[in-house]
Amino acid sequence: MVDIISKRDGPYREQAAAKDFIQKNRTKIDALANHLSGGRWQELRNPTPPPQPQPSGKLWYTPPSRPREAEPYVRISLNGRVVIVDLGSGRQLYFVGELRGGGQSRYFALATRENGMFDPLDEEIRKVLADLEGVSVPDETSEQSLEQVIAGRLGLDAVVKSAE
Repeated sequence: MVDIISKRDGPYREQAAAKDFIQKNRTKIDALANHLSGGRWQELRNPTPPPQPQPSGKLWYTPPSRPREAEPYVRISLNGRVVIVDLGSGRQLYFVGELRGGGQSRYFALATRENGMFDPLDEEIRKVLADLEGVSVPDETSEQSLEQVIAGRLGLDAVVKSAE
């Protein structure tokens, strides 16, 4: 026995019969699918927009967002980075330098290319703080005084006192 297979145009007889069966029984298939899916089948086939919220009688006022003015202060972090930070958000505004060395031999290094920093200080700030390069900072008291000196030279005195 030999089966002859040839190409045909259009759908196969079984496909046409299945399509016809589905078309004739569409309402029953939809009802059964809705029952089994808890109504989600109908939502998928005919999506409806979510209902609009009903007014509750309350008036809400959202003030326009205005950029808040930064309140900078000087901070020396636990890893020895000396930065100027915004008091309200905690975001770093400027990287001033870092404490290098260990123990009694710690010293302050400005953020300059000569000290290996990728993003050096602005020229104006570098000139104001240039003589602090290499200052010894052996303990926490020295760190606090360094913070106060940097803040004083940059005009951040009032904010430093309120941040403490």
